[in-house]
Amino acid sequence: MIRKANIKDVKNLQYLINCFASKDLMIARSLNELYENIRDFWVYEEKGKILGCAALHVIGWQDLAEIKSLAVEKRKHGKGIGSSLILKCLEDAKNLGVKQVFCLTYAPKFFMRFGFKKIDKSKLPHKVWVECCNCPKFPGCDEVALIRKV
Repeated sequence: MIRKANIKDVKNLQYLINCFASKDLMIARSLNELYENIRDFWVYEEKGKILGCAALHVIGWQDLAEIKSLAVEKRKHGKGIGSSLILKCLEDAKNLGVKQVFCLTYAPKFFMRFGFKKIDKSKLPHKVWVECCNCPKFPGCDEVALIRKV
């Protein structure tokens, strides 16, 4: 079942996200960041356990949002959970009136299945200078930027 995340989910979200971050597959998230952005997150829950998550974060620039922190417990890969979370984020974006959604990812082929297309990161100046400049990988980020219309 996919549902909006709540405060009691934060520690489980951090564990799930940071398992992938420890393997350099995504950006780590602090508890503080997750608490502050809890309203952005969707979770996939099965029998009371969080097995996946993704966030849709609206950027205050040209009706733009980012899908970030997409993570699915490794033993559940290939079961459609990540796809369901992406579709839920895209539906959320549409309902909010967002015109375009982007992501920065190490798995571009996965996102391309949903109509995302590669773009140069320089096309996302607000994103780069507001959030990315605080990332430990900045300015040598090796994630791929993708975008799609909603």
